[in-house]
Amino acid sequence: MPRIIEYTDAHASDFKRINVAWLEKYNLLEDHDLQMLDDPRGTIINHGGVIYLAEDSGSIIGSAALIHEHDGIYELAKMTVVPTWRGKGISKLLLEKCIDTARTLGAKKIVLFSNDQLQTAIALYQQYGFKHIAVTDSPFTTANVKMELVW
Repeated sequence: MPRIIEYTDAHASDFKRINVAWLEKYNLLEDHDLQMLDDPRGTIINHGGVIYLAEDSGSIIGSAALIHEHDGIYELAKMTVVPTWRGKGISKLLLEKCIDTARTLGAKKIVLFSNDQLQTAIALYQQYGFKHIAVTDSPFTTANVKMELVW
């Protein structure tokens, strides 16, 4: 049974591998992604963020990160599940963990950037109350979707 664990530096290569795989599949890999994936501790964790991983029998099968943007605002990023585990509720587990953590950390909202190719992910975000907003301040040239969850 898969479980959600916190990232440690021992997971760096798995975190990068699973994220590069899906980004390349959709031709979305950018320099900004590689900066985060090459140094998740320096770019996410050391700035007040957190990375969660889905793990099953010692294998990393998914990831999601919360990046601390500024007071009360976090960005949901690097959420993926390996192909053999898609459609089995892993994304929901990761998303729920990120939402719960953001609330615990005192967040007022979570934002995310995506691409309209990723309709399954966008539908999931909508199920959890994320709303489409204008795409502004994106660090990604391929991001043509921006959503937020406010409470």
